[in-house]
Amino acid sequence: MRTAVRFPARTSLEQILDGFSRDEAFMAQVTRWEREPARPARYAPFPEWLDPRIASALRARGIAALYSHQAAALEATRAGRHTVVVTPTASGKTLCYDLPVLDAVAKDPSARALYLFPTKALAQDQLAELERLSGEMAIELKTHTYDGDTPPAVRAAIRSAGHVVITNPDMLHTGILPHHTKWVKLFENLRYVVLDELHTYRGVFGSHVANVLRRLRRICAFYGSQPIFICTSATIANPAELARRHVEDDVVLVDESGAPRGERVIVFVDPPIVHPSLGVRRSALLTGRDIAATLLASGVQTIAFARSRVQTELLLTYLRDRFPAPQWPDGLIRGYRGGYLPSERRAIERGLRDGSVRGVVSTNALELGIDIGALQASVLVGYPGTVASTRQQMGRAGRREELSAAFLVATSSPLDQYVVQHPDSLLGRPAEAGLVNPDNLHVLVGHLKCGAFELPFSRDERFGTEDTPGVLAYLDEQGILHEADGRYHWSAQAFPAEAISLRTASTDNVVIVDTTDGRQRVIGEVDRFAAPTLVHEQAIYLHESKQFQVERLDWENAKAYVREVKVDYYTDAGLAVRIRVLDEFAAAPVSAPRSAESVAQASRSAESSAHASRSAGSSAHASRSAATGREFVKAHGEVLVSSLATVYKKLTMYTHENVGWGKIALPEQELQTTSYWLALAERATAGWPKERAEVALAGLGNLLHGLAPLFLMCDPHDLGLAVEVRSPHTGRPTLYLFDAAPGGVGFSERLFRATDALLERAAEHLAACVCPDGCPSCVGPAFALGGDVKEAVAELLA
Repeated sequence: MRTAVRFPARTSLEQILDGFSRDEAFMAQVTRWEREPARPARYAPFPEWLDPRIASALRARGIAALYSHQAAALEATRAGRHTVVVTPTASGKTLCYDLPVLDAVAKDPSARALYLFPTKALAQDQLAELERLSGEMAIELKTHTYDGDTPPAVRAAIRSAGHVVITNPDMLHTGILPHHTKWVKLFENLRYVVLDELHTYRGVFGSHVANVLRRLRRICAFYGSQPIFICTSATIANPAELARRHVEDDVVLVDESGAPRGERVIVFVDPPIVHPSLGVRRSALLTGRDIAATLLASGVQTIAFARSRVQTELLLTYLRDRFPAPQWPDGLIRGYRGGYLPSERRAIERGLRDGSVRGVVSTNALELGIDIGALQASVLVGYPGTVASTRQQMGRAGRREELSAAFLVATSSPLDQYVVQHPDSLLGRPAEAGLVNPDNLHVLVGHLKCGAFELPFSRDERFGTEDTPGVLAYLDEQGILHEADGRYHWSAQAFPAEAISLRTASTDNVVIVDTTDGRQRVIGEVDRFAAPTLVHEQAIYLHESKQFQVERLDWENAKAYVREVKVDYYTDAGLAVRIRVLDEFAAAPVSAPRSAESVAQASRSAESSAHASRSAGSSAHASRSAATGREFVKAHGEVLVSSLATVYKKLTMYTHENVGWGKIALPEQELQTTSYWLALAERATAGWPKERAEVALAGLGNLLHGLAPLFLMCDPHDLGLAVEVRSPHTGRPTLYLFDAAPGGVGFSERLFRATDALLERAAEHLAACVCPDGCPSCVGPAFALGGDVKEAVAELLA
């Protein structure tokens, strides 16, 4: 694409889109230009039972009626039913839970509600809205956030008199449930529990939260209350199922939105191939920068999403270079991601709302429903990994009834390339299912300990798993619990909740300390499991487009000491992974994908005459492999993964060239989890040199690992990859895709069931890729793996 097209300031979005559509160089990259029509609102009257002060205040706001989904949610909660509301971004889901709570408090001042949000930012945002609503309605409502930032004096007042307690699952886990005797008024009178952004409670985090809610319901039952749960979510495939896993009861699903939607243009962009022989495309970051720069230069408030912290900082740096001071206002473009201090994030949110910040570059941290005003355009650099996240990120622009635009810029990854070449797989496909596994023993046992600390367990009481008595007996044998009169009491000295992190595999984070000016100032943090690759010594840590070099990593005390530097490179670390199967849960034979033989034929025909003799031998092998395709075996089970950060590369900021490397000296980490594996037939690589077998297996692993998230609600980094030319467990060439979380959360079992579809999708994608020998968009670059990697992978699939 050419340099950003310059429009006069404050050009309308329609004019900018017209300019893009007339730019031949830009349109050569566009694989789909979709214009979604506007959708009118559908209304329903205020219910007669709603307190008249509420209806009067809403009318004063200009809200003469409810959207149809808001009315449906109110009626379901009025009937005492647990409810899950699934409607798009900015469709008014907040009123679906605020109105029932306000009505209950208006009619009975002793009524209480508990709001749970996944982040502090959302909690603060919703507190402000609830206070505005109650003030306008002249309803006395005492509400406050209860988290780690709440002053001790305020905490006491909230416990005794707070009508609505707004918190997060982490604080409920460590600060409320273990001290429930201080919260008697809340638990005796709890009418509603609000679980906002339900789709975020998946994977390890969701499995923990489901157990926290088990503990919450157990304490409520002790105090004689049975609260109604109101859940809200972005679009996912199984909202009712996911809500039932958390609530463990029947739920009413409200998923027909009555909110209006403005017209939206969605553009799929595939950067051009710049090295045809290598299949290397122009950087998605640079392409996304050009699109965002054009929008920002024209006065369009824009949000750009990147896939990682490093990419976020790189894109922020690129854009700031395009808008230097003093020609452009300082702070015109900001970064936003985890690791920034709360005060920084609040300032950025305010700037977006008041318009002083015109552009923001974010990880998925701004994907949730934080109020950031009415942006007009979103630029997604890389497919977010799930249909649900893509819709959320695109929906952050166009929050009013006006035209908005969303650009999805593909990277070279197989997943991105599949989506951009098959836009209907996103536009016409339902969102993925959210997976949780609350009965994962790694998760469950910790919460059983917490539950016993809070209230003794009876001998026959069930907490999730049917074998609760067996687990309680085991903890009794270990001296953690003590049985007396048929009840298990907590007997250990430790406070169990502090030992459990809901969000990460580790119980603590590594704090990043800036020592540039001789003083020590905390500028961010990373989770301990990611620290070996992000803040190893000599790593370049990027923060608000500034570069910091890690001078020292104090592993024992979880601190990384950095100083600001001016260099033209960043670092990328590699991991060495070993895997050992502990238990095999299930195994089954696999048939070759239907299109695999055509893939092999297409790949062989693309080979040059210099490879003719090798291709002839491979053709015979491909026929044998196709005839015995059922000798491939799929399986899933429990594994032990050992990972070691080994070396890091220095990559230039703009060209991403490797200009140096270094070794990393940190301890090996182990992860016990679940894995899916595919064992190839022994004859699949019979007669091949060991090097070719290694190349083929690595290429197939790259391809399947890249496409697997199409079947899961996960990011690629939620899955690990390991390949073995001869696996000690199977005795065959085998590749493993493992859950990158202790104990696993269900990805492996789902891949086991989706093997046929995954292999078929892989064969189609390989056949469609235009590269001759292999590239980052399919099996990996041929120059790194070997010149015939694509052909070798095609033969394995056949």
